[in-house]
Amino acid sequence: MEIQRLHVGKRLSETAIHNGTIYLAGQIAEDTTQDIVGQTREVLGHVDRLLAEVGSDKTRILSCQIYISSMEHFAGMNEVWDAWVAQGHTPPRATVEAKLANPACLVEIVIVAAMP
Repeated sequence: MEIQRLHVGKRLSETAIHNGTIYLAGQIAEDTTQDIVGQTREVLGHVDRLLAEVGSDKTRILSCQIYISSMEHFAGMNEVWDAWVAQGHTPPRATVEAKLANPACLVEIVIVAAMP
């Protein structure tokens, strides 16, 4: 089966699609001056945009992995997540504390979703 890649860069592709499944690269905030609420909101906006670009949306998310730089950010991240996630379509999710590649990044979110 063919693999379709979008926004292909030297190091990674933002999106890969194979066999009806969408894989998003870890999404981070571009504006790292924001607090956890702002960064999470921005990251989820990237998720919405990338899924929409391939004809899908957050109701089709199969799994989500969230990396936060400190568990101190857990409540703020969840506040934004809870307002964003489609009720009745909450995906399996893991949230872990991790040292992110850019210390200014407070959150990184990895999504796997289904094509419609």
